[in-house]
Amino acid sequence: MSSLKTQERLEYQDILNIYTSGCKEKSLHTIGLEYERLPISMVTGKAIDYSSEFGVCNFLRAFAKSENWDYITDDYNIIGLKQEHDTITLEPGCQMELSVKPEKSISDLEKKINSLDKLMEPILDKMGITLLGYGVSPISTHKNINLLPKRRYALMAKYLWGILSDVMMRETAGIQACFDFVNEEDAVRKFKITNKLTPFVTAMFANSPIRGGVDTGYKSFRALSWLNTDNDRCGFTYRLGDEYSFEEYIDYVLETPVIFITREDLPIYINGKITFKDFMKRGWEGFEPTLDDYLLQANLCFPEVRLRNFIEIRNHDCGKKATPYSILALYKGILQSKSSMDEVEELLNPYSYNDFAELRYNVPKSGLAAKIAGVSVKEIVKEILYISEKSLIGENSGDERYLDFIKEFALQGITPADVIIRNWNGIWNKDIKKLLKYLSD
Repeated sequence: MSSLKTQERLEYQDILNIYTSGCKEKSLHTIGLEYERLPISMVTGKAIDYSSEFGVCNFLRAFAKSENWDYITDDYNIIGLKQEHDTITLEPGCQMELSVKPEKSISDLEKKINSLDKLMEPILDKMGITLLGYGVSPISTHKNINLLPKRRYALMAKYLWGILSDVMMRETAGIQACFDFVNEEDAVRKFKITNKLTPFVTAMFANSPIRGGVDTGYKSFRALSWLNTDNDRCGFTYRLGDEYSFEEYIDYVLETPVIFITREDLPIYINGKITFKDFMKRGWEGFEPTLDDYLLQANLCFPEVRLRNFIEIRNHDCGKKATPYSILALYKGILQSKSSMDEVEELLNPYSYNDFAELRYNVPKSGLAAKIAGVSVKEIVKEILYISEKSLIGENSGDERYLDFIKEFALQGITPADVIIRNWNGIWNKDIKKLLKYLSD
């Protein structure tokens, strides 16, 4: 699509088509994964930078040469690699994200990630880099982590107004799970269920208590950083009511301030002076909105669950190698079974929007010790796990085995962060090297 000022004006139907294009029969449904990790020095534990001799850019160069991957560039800077449907990309603080082609089975995704890890391992080892499965940088803070030289990140860093937005951008690593839908009704139902599940699953997988070499007092400092990034574009997209639709999600995106647009591959900074709805009505300094502008705008909204031509669930701390597949299994057991969705809705229907919103703010500090309307989160989580596991067993795929990782924690009423905190204040004696060894094992 041309980016010239004279381009035909974007119509609402063009936007709606993005979401309806995702409707597909159940037999074609796949599962997607985006898996971020923290590149740190094997020697110091500090964050690896972009441009040094043993930095992330030279890793990308070496991997591309070794495995014949193509560069992804921005203003001549290498910001990632691609090969067919698979990508290795960099987040603002050089966090490394693997995104592979969606698959029908979790085991196929696991095989693909393991294969990529094996290909990357000798190059990472040679450069003294470890990819850490953890939710926040354990030693280096944002003040010591340079921003990746990608133009959009500089504009985002300048615009995002939350007091922890720099932490979110430069220090954190998360896991995103993606699921398909049959039609709009199915999409909205899954969207509503996953929004309600997010604070519970954030609590289950909390894994970022130690930051900057100290105990933060939070079980998920990553989740805390998202609470303090930009309320216009983070959190829930609606009040979790009974009525919702593609159009209402689109309206949420349209009502969000525009950070920037691009023309001829160059950013044009708008700095939140108009919403996208205003842009569609009046344009901006002679520019008319394009479909690419809307796609960019939608990608610069960061709700807990993002609606695209699939459902993207975004609220999980990175963790040890079993973590991403445990997350996928938990949601698969619920979202791919009508009876499981019925049970989860019945379990969570007693709670109001305010209950979920309050829980979202309590979970980063308390994890599974939090309560919702006086009810223990740890007990609700056990019910959620039971519903998912029962569904996975019933489909006879064997995917229930992926729940074993999180069950080991949740059935005791603890999170991965609780184990770290206990050891940090106990046998590790606040020794950061012991934390790093634990996270690397």
